[in-house]
Amino acid sequence: QVQLVESGGGLVQAGDSLRLSCAASGRTFGTYSMGWFRQAPGKEREFVAAITWSGSTYSADIVKGRFTITREYAKNMVYLQMNSLKPNDTAVYYCAAATGRTDLDFKSKYQYWGQGTQVTVSS
Repeated sequence: QVQLVESGGGLVQAGDSLRLSCAASGRTFGTYSMGWFRQAPGKEREFVAAITWSGSTYSADIVKGRFTITREYAKNMVYLQMNSLKPNDTAVYYCAAATGRTDLDFKSKYQYWGQGTQVTVSS
């Protein structure tokens, strides 16, 4: 069982940076792949970035070069560094954990989800 709690969201201006954090409970954190998804009002939840238990990372084309996912094993933490934010990055951002390490851009691969944190980017 893994419990996830996101933090770090807020209201920023276009071009600003923000770092989201995800605190994970459970002694087996290091064996999970971790992902970030986001959901804007009226839209489907979409993949943002993922990192496997071994540290391989993947990100959606729309955030490549701007967002970076990292994890800190000793603290059971996952981070999403978001730079050059744009108004269409506005969404609720969710942290998720998966036992597998493939197809991490699919929501269905994740067994555990956090409650989400709101990110709003003004123009």
